[in-house]
Amino acid sequence: MEQPVVSGVAHDLSGATFAVVGIASMPTDWAKVFRSLANTDLTLDSLTGAGAGLPARALTPPSQSMTPPSVLALNAYLMHAVGRAARRRLTETLEARGLRLWHLTVMALLADLGPQMKTALATRLAMNASDLVKIVNDLVRVGQVDCVRDDTDRRRVVVRLTPEGETSLRSLSAEIARTDDEILAPLDAGEREQLASLLRRVHGHLEPAPADLARERPGVSS
Repeated sequence: MEQPVVSGVAHDLSGATFAVVGIASMPTDWAKVFRSLANTDLTLDSLTGAGAGLPARALTPPSQSMTPPSVLALNAYLMHAVGRAARRRLTETLEARGLRLWHLTVMALLADLGPQMKTALATRLAMNASDLVKIVNDLVRVGQVDCVRDDTDRRRVVVRLTPEGETSLRSLSAEIARTDDEILAPLDAGEREQLASLLRRVHGHLEPAPADLARERPGVSS
């Protein structure tokens, strides 16, 4: 029974049954190899391979995952791993336009809520005020937002999306939707909606309340 490739089913003295797959660069007596490795009377119930002439037995290919099965049972790990992969793809999409995730977040918030004061944006996004100013300045420089006097209170300066910013955000959102499709390819439409609903519930549970953010950042007023 000399073959370079073999697969089959084996059992040991305890009666345990499992699949075996062997690959070698030269003809090999696999029964002898497996008996030696197991240091027991390992019995190969069926083998298939080049010239074996034995009936094939359906086998499950060995897992190619680098992640230990016990770790895959941890939801926190799965959310971290999937989130990291999604963030990487999102970052690549944004960098192609010279933007970062915070730029997108500020633009989306302005699209949802309308013009906002910088301090209000910083509080809503749980950002340091000086960091928020840098993000806004970046967006002003590329024409995505501008800073103008508030129509209802001329003493206040608000940040708003420019027409160019609105167009850019729509285009960017379409690109991100295509990235979502790639990431969620294994799921059908119903499963995707269910996943989104569950993620929104978890996000809502973890998201701090505005009052909590204000207490954490006493140097910033709304």
